[in-house]
Amino acid sequence: DTEHSTERGVLESFSESREVAELIAGLGGAFAELVTREMALERFVGIMDKYQEQPHLLDHHLEGMMNSLLDIVRDKGSPPPLVHLAFKFLYIITKVRGYKRFLPRFPHEVRDLQPVLDLLAEQDPRDPETWETRYMLLLWLSMICLIPFDLARFDGHLVAEEGRARQPTMDRILETAKCYLVVSDKARDAAAVLVSKFIVRPDVRQSRMADFLDWVLSMLSKSSSQTMEGTVIVNGMLQALAQLFKHGKREDCLPYAVTVLECLDKCRLSESNQMVLRKLGMKLVQRLGLTFVKPKVAKWRYQRGCRSLAANLQAQGAAVQNQKREIPAAEDDDDDEEYDIPEEIENVVEQLLVGLKDKDTIVRWSAAKGIGRITGRLPKELADDVIGSLLDCFSFQETDTAWHGGCLALAELGRRGLLLPSRISDVVPVLLRALTYDEKRGACSVGSNVRDAACYVCWAFARAYDPAELSPFIGLISSALVIAAVFDRDVNCRRAASAAFQENVGRQGTFPHGIDILTAADYFAVGNRVNCYLTISVYIAGFPEYTQPMIDHLVNMKINHWDSVIRELSTKALHNITPRAPEYMANVVLPRLLPLSVGSDLHTRHGAILACAEITHALCKLAQENNRPVTYYFSEKSLEGLKQIHQELCSRQLYRGLGGELMRPAVCTLIEKLSLSKMPFRGDPIIGGWQWLINDSLRHLTLVSSGARQHIKESAVSALAALCNEYYLNQEGEAEPALQDELVTQYVSELQNTEEMVRCGFSRALGALPRFLLKGRLQQVLEGLRKVTLITPEDVSFAESRRDALIAIAKVCQTVGVKGGGSQEEYVCRDNVDQIYATLLNGVTDYTTDSRGDVGGWVREAAMTSLMELTLLLVQKEAELISANICRQMMCWLAQQAAEKIDKFRAHAGSVFLTLLHFEQPPVPHIPHRQELHRIFPRSEKETLNWNAASEAFPRITQLLALPTYQYFVLLGLSVSVGGLTETTLRYSAQSLFDYMKRIQGDPSAMEGFCETLLKVFEDNLRNDRVSVPLLTMLDQLLANGCFDTFTGQENHPFPVKLFNLCKEEIKRSKDIRKLRSSIGVFCGLIQFQGDMRKKVFFQLFLLLCHPFPIIRKTTASQVYEMLITYGDVVDAAVLDQAMAILSDTNWEAELPVVRERRNCLCDLLQVPRPQLVPK
Repeated sequence: DTEHSTERGVLESFSESREVAELIAGLGGAFAELVTREMALERFVGIMDKYQEQPHLLDHHLEGMMNSLLDIVRDKGSPPPLVHLAFKFLYIITKVRGYKRFLPRFPHEVRDLQPVLDLLAEQDPRDPETWETRYMLLLWLSMICLIPFDLARFDGHLVAEEGRARQPTMDRILETAKCYLVVSDKARDAAAVLVSKFIVRPDVRQSRMADFLDWVLSMLSKSSSQTMEGTVIVNGMLQALAQLFKHGKREDCLPYAVTVLECLDKCRLSESNQMVLRKLGMKLVQRLGLTFVKPKVAKWRYQRGCRSLAANLQAQGAAVQNQKREIPAAEDDDDDEEYDIPEEIENVVEQLLVGLKDKDTIVRWSAAKGIGRITGRLPKELADDVIGSLLDCFSFQETDTAWHGGCLALAELGRRGLLLPSRISDVVPVLLRALTYDEKRGACSVGSNVRDAACYVCWAFARAYDPAELSPFIGLISSALVIAAVFDRDVNCRRAASAAFQENVGRQGTFPHGIDILTAADYFAVGNRVNCYLTISVYIAGFPEYTQPMIDHLVNMKINHWDSVIRELSTKALHNITPRAPEYMANVVLPRLLPLSVGSDLHTRHGAILACAEITHALCKLAQENNRPVTYYFSEKSLEGLKQIHQELCSRQLYRGLGGELMRPAVCTLIEKLSLSKMPFRGDPIIGGWQWLINDSLRHLTLVSSGARQHIKESAVSALAALCNEYYLNQEGEAEPALQDELVTQYVSELQNTEEMVRCGFSRALGALPRFLLKGRLQQVLEGLRKVTLITPEDVSFAESRRDALIAIAKVCQTVGVKGGGSQEEYVCRDNVDQIYATLLNGVTDYTTDSRGDVGGWVREAAMTSLMELTLLLVQKEAELISANICRQMMCWLAQQAAEKIDKFRAHAGSVFLTLLHFEQPPVPHIPHRQELHRIFPRSEKETLNWNAASEAFPRITQLLALPTYQYFVLLGLSVSVGGLTETTLRYSAQSLFDYMKRIQGDPSAMEGFCETLLKVFEDNLRNDRVSVPLLTMLDQLLANGCFDTFTGQENHPFPVKLFNLCKEEIKRSKDIRKLRSSIGVFCGLIQFQGDMRKKVFFQLFLLLCHPFPIIRKTTASQVYEMLITYGDVVDAAVLDQAMAILSDTNWEAELPVVRERRNCLCDLLQVPRPQLVPK
């Protein structure tokens, strides 16, 4: 068997049938032990759950599985735990396939009746462990009780027990059902099924039905749905009645229907807060309604002759002829169905219509199905009244729940042919409104379920009606579905619309360009919203039938949407669609948008300004492509309207407050687009107004909410670049000196503002300036930006401004270009290249931390990017400007960053490192150890190596430890990773380091070099907690893993001595618990080295045994104890046991005088001088 037919996991057959058979066969041996029992159950559940969506694959195997399990149950020798386990398995199968399919397969032999009843009698209805047993037994009994024999025949040989006759079988079954109708577990559902099958037996119906219904109604009347116990009882009674009125014959149930309806009305279930009770109430009401009316199909209903899709596609013409003949014939028979409709039907229909507005979907769905079923049995006039009442749900006074319920009911009526073609003209306008229904409620919106249900209506209509009936509305429906499939905010609605469109294309065959659109906007394609708005929409707008409806929908419904993401996407979609209808955009849409762009509603204003910007830009691009003037599509009024937007907003003070957070970036986008469009506004006062807005937005970033800052900054900077390029360049291709002086000087002076955000904004603004404004002012700009990158005591936490300044430096360099012998006021040249590199390299050393975490990481990331951009610029222009020293520094710093602990920054550093290493046009000069690096990082792995994964990155980067130039920096980076806290980073970095250490054990010079570098790293970072604390942890691990075993044989080797002195210096006067605890491990590891130092190590450890912090004393004692076990030969065997006893028996968290006495005993035992108290 092939289990999977596609990658999407569609199963082809029940491939585990043999394994399941073995599992069931093995239950006899598995049930005794809890572990084996649980494992068997878990495996069975795992197999069955795979078939939840394709349960029909089990059908051929159901009987075999059931018989095997029931054999266990029937076996008199099966112990109760095994029987319960068999029923658990049966329940799992039922859960997957559904009890209705399972029920007919139960054996229903006469001989099973008494054993099943007896087995049920043995059960405890309140045992929470065995509810599956009770559930399955009740289902089985519901099948057995259908045997065609009078139940009294089973009572002839009743044996008296203790002087009392046994209860008749009929009463036993009924009592059992009653007992389980009031329990709170799943057995209640099975009891309702049992009742529906049992009460309708002729013999039971005659003698017990009235009494049973009396009992049910009295229980309903007595129980309150406000209490937990009452809810359980009401649930059971409603289920029993609903099942009974479903399966019972109409003539048997009709006499009781009025009484049941009256009792149900008194229960006032519609006011209950229990969703399940309201749903069961709705189910019962509709079944009572169906009982009141005769079960005959209405002859007036609409019947579409050809329902076969294949036949529809093959012989559409002939089918249409047949259908047209059938419908009038059906209409002639109306007179035959005049019959009395009970007045209770009005009550039933009213309750169902109210149910359509219920707050819960499952209640509305049940009501919708009820409306469909009952309407199908009513005369034409009454059915039309129902439809009229139903259409009242679709008023804007009604809530979204009424709209949703109404759509579900319309779909049900359409599906059943109960919505006659004469009513379609009333329904379609409602349907179109439902397809775009979206109501804002507080911070979110409601209506996605309404739109989804409206798509279902379209789907149902496609299947129900002949193409000729829908043809007048095809244009409206097809456009509405396309719009929903492409522009709906919710993915489930887009997919529902796509499915409905597909159904219409297949069933109706009249949708314009249906197949082409379906191919572009299928179920999977519409899953990505951005793709829908920006790509699929453009393709569909290419078909003239859809162009204008799509544009109108975006302008009327989407640019004023409550979600800003939708507004922005809509305006971009309008930009992309503009070439499909430029005249319509210019003459109709733009004049409609201009008043909205200065209107009173904030969201509409925001969307309209962006839409004006995007459409204008698209129209100007189109005019230029066709060699026409840029203003070809614009009237004077439109041009004036575009200019007036800023002035109007400014005069009305709409740039202030929260609304300003939307207005500023929107108008900046407008400025950018109008500048890119080359609008003829040169010399116009509006340019000054625009410049003021850009400057003001950058200057007041601090006053803006943190979420909007980045967007405003980026919009302002983009607008500035476009504005300068278009309007500040004179005829000679240069800037006006006065304007340049004012702009550059003003921007550079703002770089020293005391507000960080102002620095950020103006740094990025300088980075965006075009070359002609930087010409002659380059040194002034670079010096201003350099000062922003420096860390001073006042602005330590200004990491974001340092980041933006570094980004700006690279942008400025790219703008002005490279000229080795040029002026440093105009180009990147010999005179300033070293200074620029020094600034960028300084950024790589920023490890500032604050309450936000490692904010220096942003600076390092920007510095690495800028280094790469500058280096690649120089390499392609004048590579000789890159000195060997700078290249070495840069590659070393990048290697260090690529060995550090934070995945994001490590990945960025690794990517930059490999980009520079493998750049070939031409290669970057002076890279140290280029050949070895190419071997470690082959070109083929440049894109595939995942630096984010510690398991891939560290085995590579540790290989650089063998390259002398990189060793110091890689080891510095590794120290932070190996001694870090993140488990995966720690594990892979440590393992890679240990592997390297094992490889160099036999190479004395490599070991000496590594140890020298290690001591240098420690010395350079003494008391720098960012490095020294994880470094101590790393040293502890290296010593514990025997990485320095080659030195243990030499007495007084200089490496351990220097290491000891550095550790001692590091923890002097320290109160950092993590640092002190890490140092204990290092001291304990150093004990393995021979020589005079050993006594000093003991002395240091004994000092820590009397540390003021109890946790340090306790940790020291514990680790010294472990040390003596590991390195027992460092202490005289005669005193070892005594020393270890003192270490283990003493409470080192006790008072210091007590602890000090015990510590001094240890000193005396090991002949180490006692530490003396230093007088204060």
